[in-house]
Amino acid sequence: MVWIKRDVHERVDAMAMTPDRCKAEMIGLLPRLRRFALTLTRSASDADDLLQDACATALQKWEQYDPSQPLDRWLFRVMRNHWISEIRKRKVREGEGQVPAEDAVELRTEGEAEDAMAAQHLRRQVAHLDHDLSVPLMLVCAEGYSYRETADMLGIPIGTVMSRIHRARKLLASRLSDEGRAAQ
Repeated sequence: MVWIKRDVHERVDAMAMTPDRCKAEMIGLLPRLRRFALTLTRSASDADDLLQDACATALQKWEQYDPSQPLDRWLFRVMRNHWISEIRKRKVREGEGQVPAEDAVELRTEGEAEDAMAAQHLRRQVAHLDHDLSVPLMLVCAEGYSYRETADMLGIPIGTVMSRIHRARKLLASRLSDEGRAAQ
């Protein structure tokens, strides 16, 4: 029995998070974190700022991370909380704004024009969805999280996640279908 307890303690010690390990794992997650930031902010410049702030906070508060849980879930939660705080701050400072980088003509560098236009059109359609619909949709469909993982990250019931994703898909399909008929 004693050897089992010692083995468990050794495994827990091996899982212990250090600032360097946190930073190394976070670097590997940056592409996924940026996609999530774009989903939340719907603006490339805001997404970059959000990503930087969330990473800085995570590195400062790495001791709060529970190594028995996946790091990406914790980072997504940190990012989401930062964005909620930013929205609250903006409501106080209403009137200030900036042009999103993807809308700035001088910053466009698109390879395959048709694919890029289709992807941009789909991003706009997702951006027009309510945050309550777009965030679960992107976590499940773009990031590959399960409904349960998404529910845990967002702090909502799994049935709500499934319902929101269904509604988001239905809305997108309807809008794209309507546009296709209007173009004919």
